[in-house]
Amino acid sequence: MADNLYALILAGGSGERFWPYSRRVRPKQLLKLFSDHTMLEETIARLGTAVPPERVFVLTNREQEAAVRAACPGLPAENIVAEPAKRDTAPAVALGVGLILRRDPHAVMAVLPADHLIKDTATFRRDLLAGARAAADSGALLTIGIKPTWACPGFGYIEQGNRVSDGEPAIYEVKRFREKPDAALAESFLKQGNFRWNAGMFIWSIPAIMGELTKHAPELAAFVSRMRVADDLTALLASDFPLLPKISVDYAIMEKAARVLELESGFDWDDVGSWVAVAKYLPVHEGDNAANCPLTTHDASHNIVFSGGKKHVALAGVQDLIVIDTGDALLVCHRSEAENIKKLIPQIPAELQ
Repeated sequence: MADNLYALILAGGSGERFWPYSRRVRPKQLLKLFSDHTMLEETIARLGTAVPPERVFVLTNREQEAAVRAACPGLPAENIVAEPAKRDTAPAVALGVGLILRRDPHAVMAVLPADHLIKDTATFRRDLLAGARAAADSGALLTIGIKPTWACPGFGYIEQGNRVSDGEPAIYEVKRFREKPDAALAESFLKQGNFRWNAGMFIWSIPAIMGELTKHAPELAAFVSRMRVADDLTALLASDFPLLPKISVDYAIMEKAARVLELESGFDWDDVGSWVAVAKYLPVHEGDNAANCPLTTHDASHNIVFSGGKKHVALAGVQDLIVIDTGDALLVCHRSEAENIKKLIPQIPAELQ
């Protein structure tokens, strides 16, 4: 099984919630938030021997291509592909299917975001390989679900049906996908106990995904077929990819597929969607202040401080602030405004965006 398992890593996000540390050319997946390696580098390293570098593809965009290539020196140059236009996840997946189909029409393919935090790499690899076996044996599309730790209204949910596996990890039939709920509905999902977060991680065989594309997204299937026989792939992408419909893989395929399975992850997971999420992994100082740099405080509490240059920061008489220093820019905002940082971007000088 491991001999024909490929990985498609989606690395084209904007990461605007992490300004000023993130910029247009340096989104979240290219930040060193938790170690001396970018999140993209950590995503590739997490695959280990389960998927060797020659079978790892990274999709990005032209604005970030140079930085992505610099972060992935161990991958073959042709395995890093810049989308010529911004579409959505379904066209990106179709592009990945086409790249892998040209190599191995019987391959199994995992689709993984580049900017999630997973520390338990051993269990991640176990689950990845188990999911690949299940996808190959069943002919189903498989999604990885995360057991909710709280009633989060910001995630999509997967409703589990009957369990279809005997051992671990547990694999279930998917009853249906549920869109991001309001707070009350999210609470009811949590109480029912058979709902899992949709983490945007998928595994399927190439024949299975091609069958579903042909049935439910024929325009994308036709694009993949043209990719398969193209002599000049770069020219084909430039001419055809920008014309593909903007649609998510959930809407285009997952919610319509004949059979979808959900593997319940045994590993830790965090999509790290804001500075408040990052704070959970930073050293905690007196007053419950989280910081990645030297910190002095007086009557200050529950603040988040991140300095790109590890500058010494002093806080007095302030609570619940986010303070981000990058040398050329400084952000100060209330913790409750973390989700609104992206609204600042259009008003900021272009060279700092």
